[in-house]
Amino acid sequence: MAAKKKAPAKKVEKPKEKKTKNKVKETTKKPPVKKTTTPKKTVKKEEKTKASKKKTEKNKEKKKSKKTTKKVIEEVIIKVVPPPEKKEDPDDVIKLRKQIFNILKDKKLPPSVIDEIVYKVRDDKKLQSKLSEIIKRSLDEYDKNFIDPSEACGIVGAQSIGEPGTQMTMRTFHYAGVAEINVTLGLPRLIEIVDARSIPSTPMMNIYLRDEYKVNPNLAKQVANQIEITRLNTIGDIETDLTNLTISVKPNTTTLNNKNITLEELEADINKIRGIEAKIEKDIIKVTLDEPSYKKLLDVNETLKELKVKGIDGIRRIIIRKEPNEGYVIYSEGSNLEKVLEIEGVDPYRTTTNDIQAVGRTLGIEAARNMIIQEAHNTLSEQGLNVDLRHIMIVSDVMTADGTIRAIGRHGVSKEKESVLSRAAFEITVAHLLQAARRGEIDQLGGVAENIIVGQPVNLGTGAVELVMKRGKKKGK
Repeated sequence: MAAKKKAPAKKVEKPKEKKTKNKVKETTKKPPVKKTTTPKKTVKKEEKTKASKKKTEKNKEKKKSKKTTKKVIEEVIIKVVPPPEKKEDPDDVIKLRKQIFNILKDKKLPPSVIDEIVYKVRDDKKLQSKLSEIIKRSLDEYDKNFIDPSEACGIVGAQSIGEPGTQMTMRTFHYAGVAEINVTLGLPRLIEIVDARSIPSTPMMNIYLRDEYKVNPNLAKQVANQIEITRLNTIGDIETDLTNLTISVKPNTTTLNNKNITLEELEADINKIRGIEAKIEKDIIKVTLDEPSYKKLLDVNETLKELKVKGIDGIRRIIIRKEPNEGYVIYSEGSNLEKVLEIEGVDPYRTTTNDIQAVGRTLGIEAARNMIIQEAHNTLSEQGLNVDLRHIMIVSDVMTADGTIRAIGRHGVSKEKESVLSRAAFEITVAHLLQAARRGEIDQLGGVAENIIVGQPVNLGTGAVELVMKRGKKKGK
């Protein structure tokens, strides 16, 4: 009986221990769960705020670094290429200017006209006594050239450029003074300017040099070598060995010396091509393939022929000429204004290009406007067609009015006209009318074309003035 009583006592003790253990486990588990839930949320918020602060700090640092780099670049340009010195006027010129301003009083003359009068009167002392008469006559001539109020200057300008444009030839001429370079002139060039083409058909540059570079022919040649693009096939011979599947480049030593290129530089340029290895062996560069195959050998051979060793992209050929007053000037076939201005020895204040879009990108919209005027005037006057410069200025102002170079056509200026009828009168009539009908546009009939279409007088010139005559009583009646 004692043995039977002991057995249930043991059974009762075990579950009690389990219950206590479970209770302990539960009590131990609960508090850390409460503790861990609250700090997790705060940590995430703190991490987000820290990350956002870091991003803002990085952005600020980037902006600061960009500003500092711009400032550094500007300082370097100013140090390398100082601006041309302003020459002070002599005393006699200053006295003449004061006399002219005293005679003019409230009236005005253009500065260029005043300068011309000053220097002519200074050279010819007989004219000094007649200075007041000269200024009066020049004022009269200047007043005659003013445009009348409400004159249709746009149409007059368009007619003055369009009429002689029909008489222009369509041939490509040699560049003046340099027979080797061809330049598009005449009507095709005028169309290029007006259409604001991104790349001209025959791009070219006049690269002027400064200081000792324009006097010394060797230094001028060094600058030309840095500008002109040189390919590997122009420097030496490229031979392929089909049995060993290797290529050997035999550079010409005289051309290497003329171009200031070393064998090590050539080797480094060749090694830039993927999947090959180049080594110098007795004035010959041997090229081996990583994975030799006949097809890859032919591909590498073609890439080696067109490999750029030195120079600026876009400039194919260069000619150096000695001009009487300028010294050595470089004429280039091809244009890349941005990169050419970075080269030491180039005068950035006088170097020009016929690529108007490149001028707008590098020098700004004002420089592009002046370039349009100059190029259009040169193309017209080259064939003996005299067009007033102010008419060309109107065209250039319309093309560059909003800060970008726009073409005079349906993709540029005429697309942005307010009048629906004038847009429809130019090109794609139905599309313009349908779009205007969908939008519910209203035509104010302010221009020339829309008034002619409607059949009413144009509000310009004589049409802008309304005169009423009062009939009075005659004397004696």
